[in-house]
Amino acid sequence: MRLVYLFFFCLPIFSMAQDSIEVKRKGTLSGQWRTYYMMTSNKGELEDFNALATGGKLKYQYNLLENLEIGAALYNATNLGLQDLTIPDATTGRISRYEEGLFDRLDLENDVVFLLGELYAKYHLAQHSFTLGRMKINTPLINPEDGRMIPTLVQGFWYNFKAQKAKLQLGYLNAIAPRSTGEFYGIGESIGTYPVGRNNLGSASQYADNTTSDYILMANFDYEVTEQLNMNIWNQYVDNISNSLYIKPSFNISKSIILEGEWLHQNKVGDGGSSLDSLRYYNQNSSDVLGMKIAYKSKAGLVSLSYNRILPHGQFISPREWGREDLFSFQKRERSEGSADNHALVLNYKKDFILLKDLNLMSILSIGKHWKPDPTDAILNKYAMPDYTHINLDIFFNIKKLKRLRPELLLTSKIGNGNIPDNPNFYFNKVDMFHLDVILNYNW
Repeated sequence: MRLVYLFFFCLPIFSMAQDSIEVKRKGTLSGQWRTYYMMTSNKGELEDFNALATGGKLKYQYNLLENLEIGAALYNATNLGLQDLTIPDATTGRISRYEEGLFDRLDLENDVVFLLGELYAKYHLAQHSFTLGRMKINTPLINPEDGRMIPTLVQGFWYNFKAQKAKLQLGYLNAIAPRSTGEFYGIGESIGTYPVGRNNLGSASQYADNTTSDYILMANFDYEVTEQLNMNIWNQYVDNISNSLYIKPSFNISKSIILEGEWLHQNKVGDGGSSLDSLRYYNQNSSDVLGMKIAYKSKAGLVSLSYNRILPHGQFISPREWGREDLFSFQKRERSEGSADNHALVLNYKKDFILLKDLNLMSILSIGKHWKPDPTDAILNKYAMPDYTHINLDIFFNIKKLKRLRPELLLTSKIGNGNIPDNPNFYFNKVDMFHLDVILNYNW
């Protein structure tokens, strides 16, 4: 099983040898070797977790014809055995939340995961492209989410049109490989591979393996209305579950100041995943998320202030298996999904630094205050998340003499606010915790 280490160790050496040989070829070999250390320190006597993974991806693209490309990418995550993540916390009976996601969280005893995550044919013209097969896509609610070893990948058909001032995308998906798993699932099957939270009665949701949905239809129209105003519209129709309409206008007040808004409206489609209330995934009529963001760019860096409001009439519901929520108030290592009557205010500061002659870094400091519904209220708070203050420092290193190596360091602290019930389940892997990621990416 451990022979995979040698496999990934040899890949970057092979790529450097390829760089030194100039040959005309129709095919391109690329990839990434990633080593990922993750640690979570929980409150008091609650269990702490550590994990170390290595692996990455190997991708080959071949120009079969002048306008026709075929490609395949093999992904791998290998557990280096730092801690047995199958052993739960003694107090809550629960296992790790973040560290298990480096591997196949549905089978943590599987130390080596391989996934043929991309296998596609792509036909492209000057302004059009058509992709069929397994691929990566990046949308507000379905995206790779790079915070694990293997990203979220999809299977289906994708069309892309680009003009000078407009972009159109259309997609049909019939399968998804959720990050932190080792295979593709049907649309309904993929929902519930992550923790399911509570239903409206306060007991554990039962929609895992009980959700019926065959496909997803996607549409995106991104249009530059004027030099100052841009409009980005997405619609995501999930068969028998829900429809999500996302509208994001952006206005350049000046060269330095950008004002953005967002509105996400969701409504139930069909029977929400199941005809039985006790098994239903989308168990409400609708939900709405509103957001505003202002950003100022200067020589001192980029600073932005964002606000999101989830209205009280329904939880914002989107499968966590499919990627992160691309909302203004999103911060790494937490979600607003699963909440109604929710407020979030986030300040971001992005700055580039030159530390040494051959070492630059980009830092992103993120400070957020999140006002959640009462964690005991299952109707408004699916995952029993209390109020919290969230602080992230994300640092990306650029070593000029090692251009292919891109290290990253993420420091996260979540501090519980207000009167939190004296129950360890409201703290464990949620608040009053510290989290650390050290990531070494070698790209070629």
